[in-house]
Amino acid sequence: MERRDVESLLRRLKAGEISVGETVEALRSLPFEELGYATLDTHRTLRRGYPEAVYCGGKTDEQVAGILERLSKNHRTVLATRARASTAGAVKARVGDGKVREFPEARMIVVGSMPNPRKGRIAVVTAGTSDLGVAEEAAITAEAMGHRVDRVYDVGVAGVHRLLDKRKRLERASVIVVVAGMEGALPSVVSGLVDTPVIAVPTSVGYGASFDGLAALLAMMNACSPGVAVVNIDNGFGAGYMAAMLDR
Repeated sequence: MERRDVESLLRRLKAGEISVGETVEALRSLPFEELGYATLDTHRTLRRGYPEAVYCGGKTDEQVAGILERLSKNHRTVLATRARASTAGAVKARVGDGKVREFPEARMIVVGSMPNPRKGRIAVVTAGTSDLGVAEEAAITAEAMGHRVDRVYDVGVAGVHRLLDKRKRLERASVIVVVAGMEGALPSVVSGLVDTPVIAVPTSVGYGASFDGLAALLAMMNACSPGVAVVNIDNGFGAGYMAAMLDR
């Protein structure tokens, strides 16, 4: 249940349109709901402004579908991350085709309607095309939270003139998410060009000595340019969520 739903419910109670018992019944799923295999945090929107997202890893398709079905009864937009190709079919069977949107490159599912974007702009930047999956996870997350996203892809330091050509777009952004693997140098370069916060996302893209993204993670944590914060390896969702919180 979202904040506006609770406010509407209380206004109806005050006006005498519904009884105390009906109000209690409508609020009975707060602050959580037990499914046996999952305990849903239905109170999270009231605390955080956005509902619980579903991480599909380690869950069966049926479990994901059951969780999303319940969450979608209380929320207008619900996200599932790291979804398998088979998961969307199971979700559609539970909630209906028209309510489900698939984003295969981001490995995400959105149940419900995408909100209209608010003011502000988040730029999502990638070093290479191989980073697009993680970048799209960040972009879709931010868009599902109601923010406008500008995608600036394949502008890594191996051809830094490509990045400089996009400088005006970067300057218009209120927050920038920079996704890079290999040596992870791009966030430092971007931060040196703008006066906005940069959220760095290391990816597991790279050859052996990149250690599945560890090299990029350490490079980003040791960024020389100030204003760079780092999320975990391949954590596009975390970066998109943080960017949405900063984009006011």
